[in-house]
Amino acid sequence: MDKMILSPTIFTPRVILDHEEHFIEISGESRPNDVREFFGPIIQWMNDFSESLPGQAETGNHVVSHFNFNYFNSASAKCILDICKILARIRSKGTAVSVKWYYVRGDDDMMETGREMEMIVNIPFDLIELENQ
Repeated sequence: MDKMILSPTIFTPRVILDHEEHFIEISGESRPNDVREFFGPIIQWMNDFSESLPGQAETGNHVVSHFNFNYFNSASAKCILDICKILARIRSKGTAVSVKWYYVRGDDDMMETGREMEMIVNIPFDLIELENQ
């Protein structure tokens, strides 16, 4: 399994998926022209990653994920939720999962979206408020 790193564009977020470090980061703006084309390989990587983990809490595995979006459209939201559901599946197999959801102070919509996703997937999210830039 290879590490996946995608540089951000005007329409797509930065993505770091590192199976060795158990680290996931998706950040920036997400409004790709073809959401399935962009997120398809990411979701496939996440599914493969989920299957590669032994699923035993005693192995010491801990998956750390960071979601830090300036903006994402509704089609991206569905894919982000799918990624969070995979994280929930990883957690249900006994691997510790932490989700850090960043939002800029005053962006109540992004904060609420994090809360909604947290409730849907039933994983505690760390909602982290950032200063306006």
